[in-house]
Amino acid sequence: MFVLAELKDTVRIAPDQFHLKLVDAVRDEIDRKLANKVLLNVGLCIALKDIVSLKDSVILPGDGASHTEVLFRYVVFRPMVGTVLTGKIRNCSREGVHVTLGFFDDILIPHAALQHPSRFDEAEQAWVWEYPLEDGAKHDLFMDVGEPIKFRVSREIFEETSPIGPPKAEAQSQQGSSSSSAAAAASAAAAAQEVKTPYKIIGAINESGLGVLSWWDQQGKEEEQDDEEDDEYDNDEDGEGACEE
Repeated sequence: MFVLAELKDTVRIAPDQFHLKLVDAVRDEIDRKLANKVLLNVGLCIALKDIVSLKDSVILPGDGASHTEVLFRYVVFRPMVGTVLTGKIRNCSREGVHVTLGFFDDILIPHAALQHPSRFDEAEQAWVWEYPLEDGAKHDLFMDVGEPIKFRVSREIFEETSPIGPPKAEAQSQQGSSSSSAAAAASAAAAAQEVKTPYKIIGAINESGLGVLSWWDQQGKEEEQDDEEDDEYDNDEDGEGACEE
């Protein structure tokens, strides 16, 4: 689930950091720039592993800072497709089940990838697996918030989130239109709704053994209890046979 990505960047060290060793200053600047950030088609940056090489530092005209080309390795969160992970249910919606790993929240298990048949309970705001019983009835298994859940990574989605220009409302306000404030408010609301997630994981639990952990723990305990009862029954029969002899 964690990989090492080899990256290259030109690191700027401000003059007030010149009292530090170059390696230490570069480390601090790289972590400040990348930690907890998503790099397109790379993943979520976690921590600096090591610095592979440092080239000579240069000072550009008009800038008192030093600029150093650095090759380094960074620990990145990017699970491979097919990896099985365990997280906790953050919330449920008609779209599906939203899962968090604690340090990463943008995980969605769409309703089509849940156990079948499942339904969305509006009152509980939770998805329910209608588990079929042997007598033809159904037993409701809820996917409640906070429950540990095991899922398989089925897809990853990267989105380009770099700014592409000023909002249209800002341009309109600069023109001095009478309705600029209302237009700006409407544009801001629309922009908030269109916020893109830079990195999203799509999961699935429509396989045996996947889903809320308590489902399978309970089933395992019931099977163990049945096995113990069978063993006791066999021992009783053996004892009765010995007495008859």
